[in-house]
Amino acid sequence: MDNSPKAQPKKLYDFNARDIADKPFDFSTLKGKKVMIVNTASECGFTPQYKELEELYQRYKDKNFVIIGFPSNDFGEQEPGSNKEIAAFCQKNYGVTFPMMAKVSVNGLNKSKVYQFLTEEKLNGLRNFDVKWNFQKFLIDENGNLVKSLESKVSPLDPAITSWIDGAQNTVQKKQ
Repeated sequence: MDNSPKAQPKKLYDFNARDIADKPFDFSTLKGKKVMIVNTASECGFTPQYKELEELYQRYKDKNFVIIGFPSNDFGEQEPGSNKEIAAFCQKNYGVTFPMMAKVSVNGLNKSKVYQFLTEEKLNGLRNFDVKWNFQKFLIDENGNLVKSLESKVSPLDPAITSWIDGAQNTVQKKQ
């Protein structure tokens, strides 16, 4: 029997990444905000969700909410572009203003540290999650804790998301 103390879960604030312009991004700058992290791709059937993501961001960005996009080429090679090409695509086609990070792996041996946190119970303290496709959404509360994962098909404007941002839904997704 293992009597060693269980490791304290990490918080989103414990991580850094590179933004799409290759500048450092410190997630501790998001303290006090609700955060949605979404893995994106420019050539996916869900790519039109960029429009809804931007609409959601514009609606709530002044209410302590931010969306962070992480382009990934992990699924069907649907994000083949460079960071510069991805940024241009997002701006030209969807007017994206929410923060976009540099392209990362969200699965496998090269999984980014942020996605390790989002998907591994030993780091997030909630549960293990599989990233199954592009545009999967992860919700993080104002204290940097992971609270929920939503499938790609869930619209960014779904009441499950908007009510959570509005504070009507403070439930945590437990192991099932």
